[in-house]
Amino acid sequence: MKNNGPIYSKSFDFAITIIRLYKVLVRNKEYVLSKQLLRSGTAIGANVNEASAAESRKDFKHKMSIASKEARESYYWLQLLKEGNLVDINVDHELFKCDELVRILTSIVKTTSQNSTL
Repeated sequence: MKNNGPIYSKSFDFAITIIRLYKVLVRNKEYVLSKQLLRSGTAIGANVNEASAAESRKDFKHKMSIASKEARESYYWLQLLKEGNLVDINVDHELFKCDELVRILTSIVKTTSQNSTL
């Protein structure tokens, strides 16, 4: 199944990036934050894909809201990795991509909310 639109491809690509980062983190013996990041970072795309099969506009908005929350959580874990100096790995690229997802998902949720009141 192929979904159209940038949020689908960007969330999938981000999940792949997070899986690769997870492998590097585990090789560097960082297990706790890496597992949290793996869960939230891959959940973004899963929820976006669920939204594509939404039963209603309300269901679509709910799934996209969850994806947005997962993106914000992923950003938090990435910030902790960066600022906590637990491992010597640069996560600036991942932070940039995650911030982009947060902005897109926030826009989708806001637009869906505005359109449902019309």
